[in-house]
Amino acid sequence: MTRGKRTTTSKIHVHLLREGIVESVHHVEATVCDSKGRVLSVAGCSETNAFIRSSLKPFQALAVTSTGTLEHYGLTDKDLAIMCSSHQGTVEQSRQVFNILWRSDVDSTALQCPIPEGQQSSLQHNCSGKHAGMLAVCHHFDWPLHSYLNRSHPVQQLILNKLSELLGMPGDELIEAHDECGAPTYSMQLDQMAHLYAQLASGQNVDLERVERAMTYYPRLIAGDGAFDTELMRLAEGEIVSKSGAEGVQCIGRVGEGMGLAIKVLDGSKRAKYAVAIHLLKQMGWISPNVAETLSETFMNLSKYMRLEVNGEASMI
Repeated sequence: MTRGKRTTTSKIHVHLLREGIVESVHHVEATVCDSKGRVLSVAGCSETNAFIRSSLKPFQALAVTSTGTLEHYGLTDKDLAIMCSSHQGTVEQSRQVFNILWRSDVDSTALQCPIPEGQQSSLQHNCSGKHAGMLAVCHHFDWPLHSYLNRSHPVQQLILNKLSELLGMPGDELIEAHDECGAPTYSMQLDQMAHLYAQLASGQNVDLERVERAMTYYPRLIAGDGAFDTELMRLAEGEIVSKSGAEGVQCIGRVGEGMGLAIKVLDGSKRAKYAVAIHLLKQMGWISPNVAETLSETFMNLSKYMRLEVNGEASMI
């Protein structure tokens, strides 16, 4: 990844307005990179570190696309989409996860993601697709199933090696911790996250292109009706690939143009990251004003009395 001097500009501020009066303020940083890792624009600091959380899922899915596991078990792009998802545990989504395990001849009891509160099965956990994909790879290579979440397990080392290749850096330089679902996640700089999504959207890597296509063809599986990723990708009609992460992380790629956007809300707010995403996508021309207005009605106009207002922009470098 190409690195120059440390890049810092003014942060973006998101105001929660109650009948026009400021009630809360969120501080947000964002970075745009191209597929070579060059920083194009910044709000805040491009080298701010954050755990990428569930925005990592499209790259964890490389364990499946790069090893022949999809073809070996006859899995489809719908299966690949649910591997990249943070889904709502609907019947459709849970059945898609089950399909991966059934075709891979892995019992659903092998899933080590938690059973969500009030639900009946770990298939309904929002990370179950990712876990099912990892288990499919393990079964394909006869790797142990019971320890697939261990950092030293071959499937996790495979994923780390893929990240290392994409970022052009030794994998052991990435700080690792467990996500809430039990799988490893990594702390990265915003420019590294943006670089990953630029590559996802570039069409230059066959394995990544299949992941991107699955996500944009089946946006309903990536999150669910009414969720930001799903609604953005539906409205963008294949021109945007989007994946949320917890604690205020949002990553987006401009399909075919090899540009990636990474957003981090410093206080972890979900509402603020969606507002900033809409604001920046419109500013950069990645979505039309009509699409921005449609998204704003749901994700910025929060109620009869409350709305979000974004102040600031990502400055060109």
